[in-house]
Amino acid sequence: MTKVEAIKKILEDNGGAASWKTIYDNIEKYYPTAKQSGDWEAGIRGVLYREIRENKNFKKIGLAIFALKDYSEEKAPKKSDTLRMHSFVEGICLELGNFKNYNTYTADPSATFKDHIKLFDLTTVKNIPSFTYDDIVAETKRIDVIWFNKNGFQFPQKVFEVVDGVGTLTGAFNRSLQLLNFRTEFYIIAPEEHRSKFEKQIHLEPYQSNSDKFKFANYDEMIELYDNASKANKLESKIFQF
Repeated sequence: MTKVEAIKKILEDNGGAASWKTIYDNIEKYYPTAKQSGDWEAGIRGVLYREIRENKNFKKIGLAIFALKDYSEEKAPKKSDTLRMHSFVEGICLELGNFKNYNTYTADPSATFKDHIKLFDLTTVKNIPSFTYDDIVAETKRIDVIWFNKNGFQFPQKVFEVVDGVGTLTGAFNRSLQLLNFRTEFYIIAPEEHRSKFEKQIHLEPYQSNSDKFKFANYDEMIELYDNASKANKLESKIFQF
């Protein structure tokens, strides 16, 4: 079996689409010698990108998600489907974090991003590093998505709370504030109609004195950011052939 055939089998096993992590973790199942060279990951990427450039077998449907050429990509969930939107936006945050070269973590690893891809398949950190007191680490584990720096000791650089309803906003604020003594940026991602509630609450104590650390983005903005990054990445890969 060739590497191309092995990658096809992995994608077929996963319903037609898979992340880099899934491809790397399963390649030996169909190509036993895949990891014998020191730069085996680059070799797999080279095969996959070559096939995509030549319009054969595969296509890219995200920043680090690939599919069979004839695969029908899942559409973004409707905003009214709060459960699906929650994990979909979490997946966007994870993909963007990986793309920007952070280590990524989620409190919802078993949730689905899209195209059969679990959030677990996108994370690079399965367990939060013990970067501070146990009680703070335990609370930090409940944050939806965290970007950690890769170099040196791992500290949370950016945290993302996906807020479906205003009733969960206070919890999102309070979990974020556990990281107040770190150089962490806090992002609240929510439907646009919750912006006014965010702006009202951010001007109350104990949040007002730390309001500069918090940013709000709505679902449409995050989806647009992700789509634009994916399009740019596809074009870059085509031009520079990597």
